[in-house]
Amino acid sequence: MKEYVMGNGAIALGALKAGVNVACGYPGTPSSEIIETLAKYPHEGLHLEWSVNEKAALEVAAAASYAGARALVTMKQVGLNVASDPLMSLAYVGVEGGLVVVSADDPGPISSQTEQDTRRFADFARIPVFDPSSPEEAFEMIQDAFACSEKYKTPVIFRPTTRVCHGYASVEAQERYQPKAFAGFQKDAGRFVIFPRLSYKNHGLIEKRNVRIGEDFSSYRYNTIEGEASEKAVLASGISYMYAKEFLKDHPKIRLLRIATAYPFPEDFAKKALSGVKEVLCLEELSPYLEEQLLKLAGKHALSLKVCGKLTGHVPHMGENSADSIAAILQEFLGIDAPKGGRKITDLPSLPVRPPVLCAGCPHRASFYAVKRAMAGQKTYYCGDIGCYTLGNSMPLDMVDTCLCMGAGVTMAQGFSHVDGEGKAFAFIGDSTFFASGITGVVNAVFNEADITICILDNSTTAMTGHQPHPGTGINMMGHDAGKISIEKILQGIGLEKIVTVDPLKLDEAIEAVKECASVRGVKAIIFRSPCIAIERSGKTCSIKDSCINCKACIRQTGCPALSLSDGKVTIDASLCTGCGLCAQVCPVHAIGGEGDE
Repeated sequence: MKEYVMGNGAIALGALKAGVNVACGYPGTPSSEIIETLAKYPHEGLHLEWSVNEKAALEVAAAASYAGARALVTMKQVGLNVASDPLMSLAYVGVEGGLVVVSADDPGPISSQTEQDTRRFADFARIPVFDPSSPEEAFEMIQDAFACSEKYKTPVIFRPTTRVCHGYASVEAQERYQPKAFAGFQKDAGRFVIFPRLSYKNHGLIEKRNVRIGEDFSSYRYNTIEGEASEKAVLASGISYMYAKEFLKDHPKIRLLRIATAYPFPEDFAKKALSGVKEVLCLEELSPYLEEQLLKLAGKHALSLKVCGKLTGHVPHMGENSADSIAAILQEFLGIDAPKGGRKITDLPSLPVRPPVLCAGCPHRASFYAVKRAMAGQKTYYCGDIGCYTLGNSMPLDMVDTCLCMGAGVTMAQGFSHVDGEGKAFAFIGDSTFFASGITGVVNAVFNEADITICILDNSTTAMTGHQPHPGTGINMMGHDAGKISIEKILQGIGLEKIVTVDPLKLDEAIEAVKECASVRGVKAIIFRSPCIAIERSGKTCSIKDSCINCKACIRQTGCPALSLSDGKVTIDASLCTGCGLCAQVCPVHAIGGEGDE
């Protein structure tokens, strides 16, 4: 039966069809829905988990693969950095059952710290990469990736980008899926225990093997040639291929090449496809990877070929491509006039600017505000982290001075504490991020005698990526109650003596907790515990009383989006308000009613 699914859903269904036995991942847009889709379909015999981070996910999957099982690992591109340690070694050790690492790239970036290109990582790690251009292709190609992994005993990277992950298409779904049968782990220390001598030998084998894979990829069904022979040609990959194909349907005399397997580069295919071509334009997102491969090819085989793309200024280096941007690039490259007619949009008003903010009623707003109030007038360092609470940097809170990568808030606060004995260093980290990459930073702080206050913003979910469970929520992806892992007990076990748990929406108590902890030297922790309003709402709202003096303190100090001005007066949008009561506690004349009333 056909099902209309998101691209991530197509990847999940393709993996199920391929007989996947183990699927692990860490949530991160644009990849999160893969694991979630797997959970929605019958998956008897499939072990499914949200791992604590990407490194753990890959290592679990690696062992399953050693036993002959097919294993899938999912993450976003920055998550691949976390998984890079086992990935680099896996390339040398090899695998038994098919092991596919889905690393979803985020051109733009739309929701990431970087625009890094996973194809570069595949090249660096010396392992194959598949680059689908549509959800339909992703469904088929993920199955090919498992087959390639098993044929060459290597992990394989699967690299969808945002528009492939979040596009929709109809793919074939089955009522039941059968996991692959496998023999089990066969002990072989000479293969699975990595030593320098083994690595040296295997490196040579990898280089020889990759030549064979490149030759195989030259006849791969998704490396295609369309259009007639022409002196000018277009080479594209991923979603950019679909945009180019859409434009070139009206220009069939232009040759269009698609590269779906960027590494190892299919040289034989490219040489054949470029026969007679004098100038080629490369359309790809993120880095000029294919463009550089063509330049190498031209140099290696003395081809008289002009290669255009990002390096020549024909294609932007940054951001996403789109149907319109690709059309404009192709018009210029091919010397084609823009089509006449169409709707003129130059006179339309600009869209309103809507910067990202914490949701109305978000407990993180109260946590930041409590620290801000408690530390007013003192020299402070506020180190943020990756999650909803990164938005604490927005005005009027202005409570995030640094944000580098997951878990870095805890360790960067330590750096400030060591170079400035007068300033107060705070680290803000979410509950999910604490389990993912924060614990080691706390150990480091205690061992190296830092003077920091760790603020753990515990909203009982992984909110930014879609409310996935984590070790602090108890229920895992297999639907089992594994028991909630206590953050307090972890901190106690590490050696923290000062740990305070408080509800941030009880503002006075939260402010006192901050003052109390900040006055103590060493490593202290405040657990601000209040559930995310997207999973637990009070059903109440606040309202403005007639006694309001219109001082606007509630707006200027909290920045809650439920608060605004109407005809110059403060109003509360009842459709947004959750009744958290923070504004009522901030109001100097107690003119806000509802939750927070005495």
